[in-house]
Amino acid sequence: MALRYLEDRWDKSVAATLNEAELLRYRSNLLGSDLRITNYGGGNTSAKLTQPDPLDGSTQQVLWVKGSGGDLGTISTRGFATLYLDKLHGLTKVYRGVAYEDDMVGMYPLCAFGQNSVAASIDTSLHAFLPAKHVDHLHPDWGIALAAAANGEVRMQEFNCRFGHHLAWIPWQRPGFELGMMLKNAVAANPKCDGIVLGGHGLFSWGETSEICYRNTIAMIDQLGQFIQGFVDDLGPRIFGGAKHSTHENREAIAADLLPYLRGCLSKSKRVVGNYSALPEVLRFANAQEAESLAWLGTSCPDHFIRTKIRPLYVHWNPAASPMELRAILDRELAQYARDYATYYQAHAVADSPAMRDPNPAIVLIPGIGMFSFGKSKTEARLAGEFYINAIHVMEGASALADAAPNAKPIKEYPQAGPAAPSSAFQCHANYVALPPSEAFRIEYWALEEAKIRRQPAEKPLSRRIAMVVGGGSGIGREVAILAAGHGAFVAVADRNLAAAEAVAHDLRALYGRDAAHAVAIDITQKDSIHTALGLVVSLCGGLDLLINTAALFPASADNTTSAAQWGKTLEINVTANYFLAEEAGRIFREQGLDASLVLTSSANAVVAKRGSEAYDVSKAAVSHLIRELAVSMAPLVRVNGISPATVIRGSTMFPRERVMVSLTKYNIAFDSAASDDDLRNLLAEFYAQRTLTHQPIDPVDCARAILFLAGPETRCTTGHIFPVDGGLTEAFLR
Repeated sequence: MALRYLEDRWDKSVAATLNEAELLRYRSNLLGSDLRITNYGGGNTSAKLTQPDPLDGSTQQVLWVKGSGGDLGTISTRGFATLYLDKLHGLTKVYRGVAYEDDMVGMYPLCAFGQNSVAASIDTSLHAFLPAKHVDHLHPDWGIALAAAANGEVRMQEFNCRFGHHLAWIPWQRPGFELGMMLKNAVAANPKCDGIVLGGHGLFSWGETSEICYRNTIAMIDQLGQFIQGFVDDLGPRIFGGAKHSTHENREAIAADLLPYLRGCLSKSKRVVGNYSALPEVLRFANAQEAESLAWLGTSCPDHFIRTKIRPLYVHWNPAASPMELRAILDRELAQYARDYATYYQAHAVADSPAMRDPNPAIVLIPGIGMFSFGKSKTEARLAGEFYINAIHVMEGASALADAAPNAKPIKEYPQAGPAAPSSAFQCHANYVALPPSEAFRIEYWALEEAKIRRQPAEKPLSRRIAMVVGGGSGIGREVAILAAGHGAFVAVADRNLAAAEAVAHDLRALYGRDAAHAVAIDITQKDSIHTALGLVVSLCGGLDLLINTAALFPASADNTTSAAQWGKTLEINVTANYFLAEEAGRIFREQGLDASLVLTSSANAVVAKRGSEAYDVSKAAVSHLIRELAVSMAPLVRVNGISPATVIRGSTMFPRERVMVSLTKYNIAFDSAASDDDLRNLLAEFYAQRTLTHQPIDPVDCARAILFLAGPETRCTTGHIFPVDGGLTEAFLR
């Protein structure tokens, strides 16, 4: 097996330790680990295994098939539905035809084997009725390019001849029981068949063992790549009709400037998170002569447009013009997109269709700049972009497969046409055939797709929010970052100590996924650093919703005095930096036009006068009043609040060993100078706790909970408020 593009990752030593069910999981994980083979959440795999019936001990053939909504790259054995194969085959006796095929999904739970409660995929019948023991149904870009080409069936025969395959072609049919029957009949009619191309959809391959199936699949996909990429390479810069526009030299800066505004426009009905891509293939497509026409046709593969909507918004802007024009153009074209989407919905909706969803685009293409993608989370936004890149590859391959002969006759009957849709329902441009809008609607607003959406877990309190936590590398900030990510926010962990921020972001990604957090370097005494840090957050996610600052300085000295330099630095970090943060973030908040929240950290020291901490105490008193001032100046869009904690020692960078020992000495608390840092901190924390009504040391997580309470939706009517987290410190009671 000579692979040119893909890699054979099957490890015989690993496979030798696995049973048949685990081999199916192993094969699935290998296939799902490469986006060239299948996209995230796309495709499915199966195995027909022999198992004893838990009821009577009889030997049964059991279909193991990827459960609904699963992802091949991450699936475990628990993610597969298991069904009696003979009962699935028996469903042909009750099948009433394509008009009633959705009813068959309700029959799958009756075929469940054992105590498996995994929801069976709509593609279950496709695997059940293919005779092979192991089956892969995938959506490789090269495979869909062939399936979406106007001359796809002819090119498939050329591919068969060149590589010795016996692929069969099936016209477009929505996934379901009817397609399962069509697959069964196709194999019966073509005994040598070693794979099937589904018109406009994807690829089937199989084998008698998991290993053979895996190798057959990757070999076929790689060979499709060799076949199609040859046509693409021959066209070179002439692909998509050649370039119409040039990439703007300041595309990154323009994108960063535009993202908050664009995010705000798309978040009117429900807040979204953004993602930006300027990959070479994205820019080549966005800048091309054929881009507008191809983009308007929409995607062909159901897996693509479920993520990207029926079509992207292609923005009519010449990169040679002023970027200042873009906001007005976007206003106009987003409004038109929404009207077009409403027309699409009204044209195809029936009495029992789900209500129209958000009419805004998920993908925005701007010539010279690149692609913006949006979703309910950073992950969903990134995936939407990845899926449209898949669609670009498909259009590229399908276009390249066009017959370049001067006397080539126009294609009148598309091979994708069949019982589900006549040739007249399909639209074609540059040899690329898109799914008919009527068929796209039947999938996008399918009752079964709606049921899948309803099975998704409820969104978390801070879902769809982007949070930047300054001082997030340690102490209170670290706890805020952990809680915010756990509540569903994307978290930018910002800190002067980038290594500490990276460590926290790494922990969050391990807990909540690769898109949960990102580390950001920031020096809040420098306006340029603040601007750069906020710009990075915008470029990552499209905007900002929550800005939280826990960073502060407590000047310490051996003789308990404060120098002029310490005094100035304390006010610079504790007061002026907060103003600069609010000023820079305010520009983003205004561009978005979305409600936002700013939470600063004051202190009980702001109202408790004492000896030896004048610089810190005065700075925190100023922070308390700054909170009130900002609440006024940033209203009504931004709520500004603060917390006022008593002394927090655990995890705080403001309590190095030397300061702890000075404080213990100041309060005449006996200690062992050889004791560990933690023991010394605990001794001081307990002393402070005994001065409160609750006698509880103030923990960073106590402060973090208060911060997120103020930052989140539970306090939508609270602003200009300073929330005490002091254990009941009577000296700090409101005066």
